[in-house]
Amino acid sequence: MTTDYRMIADDLAEAIKAGRMKPGEKLLPQREFAYQHHVAASTAGRVYGELTRRGLVSGEVGRGTFVKRSPSPSNAALLDIRESTVNLELVYPLLDDHRPILSAAVADLAASPAFVDALAPIGATPSPAARNIAARFLSQQGWSPQPSQILFAGNGKQAIAAALSALAPPGSRIGIEALTYPVVKYLASQLRIELVPIDIDDQGMSARALDKVLARGRLAAVYVQPSIHNPTAATMSVERRKAVADVLKARGVTAIEDGVYRFLVDEIPLAAFAPNYVILIDSLSKRLAAGLGLGLIACPDRLVRDLASSIRRGVWMPVGLPLANGLHWMASDTLSEFVAQKRRDAQLRQRIARSALKALNPAGDERAYHLWLRLPDHWRAESFVAAALRRGIALTPGSAFAAQSGHAPNCVRVALASPAPPVLRRALEDVAELASTAEEIELE
Repeated sequence: MTTDYRMIADDLAEAIKAGRMKPGEKLLPQREFAYQHHVAASTAGRVYGELTRRGLVSGEVGRGTFVKRSPSPSNAALLDIRESTVNLELVYPLLDDHRPILSAAVADLAASPAFVDALAPIGATPSPAARNIAARFLSQQGWSPQPSQILFAGNGKQAIAAALSALAPPGSRIGIEALTYPVVKYLASQLRIELVPIDIDDQGMSARALDKVLARGRLAAVYVQPSIHNPTAATMSVERRKAVADVLKARGVTAIEDGVYRFLVDEIPLAAFAPNYVILIDSLSKRLAAGLGLGLIACPDRLVRDLASSIRRGVWMPVGLPLANGLHWMASDTLSEFVAQKRRDAQLRQRIARSALKALNPAGDERAYHLWLRLPDHWRAESFVAAALRRGIALTPGSAFAAQSGHAPNCVRVALASPAPPVLRRALEDVAELASTAEEIELE
């Protein structure tokens, strides 16, 4: 009789909730677990995967699988950041000097004739004037989309959702970096898309690894972040972008390029090297502010109709007022000044971070608003995040970004955008001091 892996998972879940298995306790290696429970190794893997899906355990590469604290420190930080907590978890750059300018612009829009027009419903296909503005805005030296290739969504997340839905029907497979933006993992689960991890290095997705995965079986698409990867802050070189583009063209596979952080760097987008095989997703949320986000899509001609239909089916269209506000800013020279100021701000914060965390050798592009920190061997990422939160500092563990359960590096992502620079420095010095101590024991 075949053993149902869910029954075994239920027994272990009960033991964890009853306290018979303690937070931080290491589970047996899967092969040993399979031997002791007289099940196949594949069944043991499914048991551990089910416990991970329930949020009861987390796996770390080279270290094993451990019982989580409850509630999950990462979820606690995301959902319950106290006013006194220094937010090094979420990347929301908004400079103090920009706040009154943004407020005045919104007030001007509300007092203008365009406000009434913005109250009317809009469809999935934007007007020619809107497309022209967005096409000019997205252009940079070496790459310019055509206005006919431009579509809009409510925000960047919705633009990604629309692209995934257009390219990958339920049950299909999407290639993705082994560490990736957590929202994409959630979207894939909602759309019933299987994620296939692709190895990354210090430049992000490897062209060789991508080709190897594609050689094993067809993928509906690939999701990739070439400019300031989330979470590692890696940026692809021109040579890497060309190599990835060559693989896409040779294999006939379309990529969804997430360019939300590309305003911080000068590299030409992946779309420039494979224009018929790349959908570029961008957003105003980081350039302006999260509350003024607008999703921008530049896609190959052959996919415009499908993507517009996907936006319409998913009800992912922007509403009139944010669209009108976004078009105003995209046509304004002030936004270019904002971007230049945010670039300087990000680089200042990187200098602060790399000075405070020098002993830990932080990784990532020094133009980014976040960095990637590998922890000393005496710490586990989940425990470190919990200990930092008790000190009033919110971080994100590597497990939040792992595309596949049980494959999280012993790292944390450190977001640098939110605190004032003096507060940021003190918090990072505290992070460095915590990393140098022995792992703390969480009180029951």
